[in-house]
Amino acid sequence: MSSSSQASQQVPGSEFKEKLPLRDGFSTRLGVILATLGSAVGLGNIWKFPTLTGSSGGAVFIIIYIISVLLIGIPVMVSELAIGRSARANAVDSMRASTPNKAPWWLIGALGILSAFLIMGFYTEVAGWVFAYIFKAMSGSILSTSSEVTTAAFTSLVTNPVLSLVWQWVDLVIVGAVILFGVSKGIERVTKTLIPVLLVLLIVVAIRSLTLPGAGEGLEFLFKPDLSKVTASTLLAGVGLAFFKLSIGMGAMITYGSYFRQDQNISGTALRVAFSDMSIALLAGVAIFPAVFAYGFQPDAGPSLVFLTIPSVFASMPAGNFFMVIFFILTFIASIGAQVSLLEVLVSYVNEHLKLNRKAATIYSVLGLAVFGSLAALSSSLLSNVKLFGLTFFDLFDFTSSNIFLPVGGLFICIFVGWVWGKEKFFAAMTNNGTLNNKGFVSFLFFLIRFVSPVLVLLVLLNGLGVFS
Repeated sequence: MSSSSQASQQVPGSEFKEKLPLRDGFSTRLGVILATLGSAVGLGNIWKFPTLTGSSGGAVFIIIYIISVLLIGIPVMVSELAIGRSARANAVDSMRASTPNKAPWWLIGALGILSAFLIMGFYTEVAGWVFAYIFKAMSGSILSTSSEVTTAAFTSLVTNPVLSLVWQWVDLVIVGAVILFGVSKGIERVTKTLIPVLLVLLIVVAIRSLTLPGAGEGLEFLFKPDLSKVTASTLLAGVGLAFFKLSIGMGAMITYGSYFRQDQNISGTALRVAFSDMSIALLAGVAIFPAVFAYGFQPDAGPSLVFLTIPSVFASMPAGNFFMVIFFILTFIASIGAQVSLLEVLVSYVNEHLKLNRKAATIYSVLGLAVFGSLAALSSSLLSNVKLFGLTFFDLFDFTSSNIFLPVGGLFICIFVGWVWGKEKFFAAMTNNGTLNNKGFVSFLFFLIRFVSPVLVLLVLLNGLGVFS
């Protein structure tokens, strides 16, 4: 059976009886897992995870993060995947089709699409910086232990309006090209290639980092918990990272779920993706922190870690330029999977809801993001003095999506699945209509979705709004 015809069928337990239109879908179980993992990995593993780990106490933060993934990340992820696979549609139409009595729960899907648009507005700019740094690393221009040199290199990039726009648009063209080929021939095929490449390159850098003198201090920082460093802010940071790193609350998992095979084990897939994502994050930590400690740099360097500290770290080691090139290549590869899933949220909506063919939907989405994203790209140059609520456009897009839209979307997904969609439909979707022997685990997930995850997500939302500051 072809992937298209297979994807067009209802999944076991779906309540929708009308015939759905033929649509592309993932063709293999491995393709499902790698594509979903590619969405989760993103720049968060190479940039945000090491940054928060470094500034939040190391090993103890990692423990909090792992517990948070189990209590929030996986329950919200399976909720979104189940809705998407049951409805076989974009984020808005999936929520609309899943809603009884025409209640406005479709707004969750609309919020996810808006979140994806906002995130892509600034995420493409950061990915563009990473792509530019591949060539900077190749040229050797950032191979220096001087903070003045690395700072000047980064400043010259982000404050140049032409370069900022060009690198962002190059990144958008690359991501758009993947989407143009569709789900099975584009997203699935590319992630099947890039995820293994990412792992190999990350392992190469990690091995090199571990061979450095003094690397043991970095490993101790990563894996030896210091309970004295547990604070309220550490707890909330771990919960927040778990929520944001798995691409939940932004329509991506609903959209990807709509492409799942009808025999895919949703809970098993979510577990594999979550633990694989955590493993890649830890591997990134092993690649970065032993080297950071070996050469006397500070682990709490914050967002500057990738663009300012890492070049200095590699400049300090033998064959450092070679490994720096590898590092920025793998970082850009990591960004592709997340960007593809976010762009697919937009394209699937334009394609299905607005009735445009996939090529036109992709082109219009990319052009829209090129115009909208230019506000973020120019936030450090021509628009640096233009601020809303005291924030540049770059920071505004980041704050609004991360601190408000994503937790609000995740909170209402939990409420919808736990109290509106209900136990019967959730069980039917999660057990493939009773054909999977996982009812005990599904019962536990449903308990988390109803009573635990919403409370924790609400704390993330309140923290993001500054209530606990």
